[in-house]
Amino acid sequence: MKTQSTTTARPRTSLIPVLAMAVPVGLAATGTAAVIIGLGTADDWAVHDMNRPQPTVVSAGTSTCGTTAGTAPSDAIVLFDGSNLDAFKSGNGPAKWVVEDGVAVVNGGDIQTRESFGDVQLHIEWMIPADRKTNGQAGGNSGVFFNNQYEVQILNAFENETYADGTAGSFYGQHPPLVNPCRPKGQWNVYDIIYTAPRWDDNGELTAPGRATVIFNGVVVQNNQAFWGSTAHMRKATYGAPHGPGPIRIQDHGDPIRFQNIWVRPLDG
Repeated sequence: MKTQSTTTARPRTSLIPVLAMAVPVGLAATGTAAVIIGLGTADDWAVHDMNRPQPTVVSAGTSTCGTTAGTAPSDAIVLFDGSNLDAFKSGNGPAKWVVEDGVAVVNGGDIQTRESFGDVQLHIEWMIPADRKTNGQAGGNSGVFFNNQYEVQILNAFENETYADGTAGSFYGQHPPLVNPCRPKGQWNVYDIIYTAPRWDDNGELTAPGRATVIFNGVVVQNNQAFWGSTAHMRKATYGAPHGPGPIRIQDHGDPIRFQNIWVRPLDG
């Protein structure tokens, strides 16, 4: 099976700096990273060549400040801006989560995007209610899954210990975060995740694992880290059959976690 292909037709020439962080190990050294982006290799251009194509101008959006949610960059696909969850579904029907005061509240099972994605930059903000009792994995638990199977854990990790590979910012059951910058309950936490999907060759052999860089409240907690495979509970993760783009899924673990300002930028080219 061939490697990932994007489902979005618009050009993404502005994504050079971000994609460079997320290209699987070994690609950048061979010049493949530049080919993926579609702007040619460094050998195609003289140094400081003014004829070299300019990056597309993008409005950066705004950061969340206090109780005021931020806005997405101008080239992002907005998944949730506080108005509705039309970009998501529960099973084959509308997303069941409750939207109140511009915030989506977990309710009635997982939700997943209607659109499929491969390599992406994902921005998502989440909060554990201030009055919610938490203990280890209980009370403040969720997660975001790329390609519907590779999870970055969401959890109250402020003054709340659990197993290291299951705390906030971990690749659940695989890699603990480098540090723990989680904010107290009642405050918004922010994930910015640069995800690169796994690759297989035409014979179905894995040639590059899935990878992600996770920036948690402005702090890098996973640095281009590789997934061992599909997320699993109490067993070692492994890769299954080759796959293409898939939905981004947000987990309902039975806790009323709040979400806001969710957007994505495809990085497939």
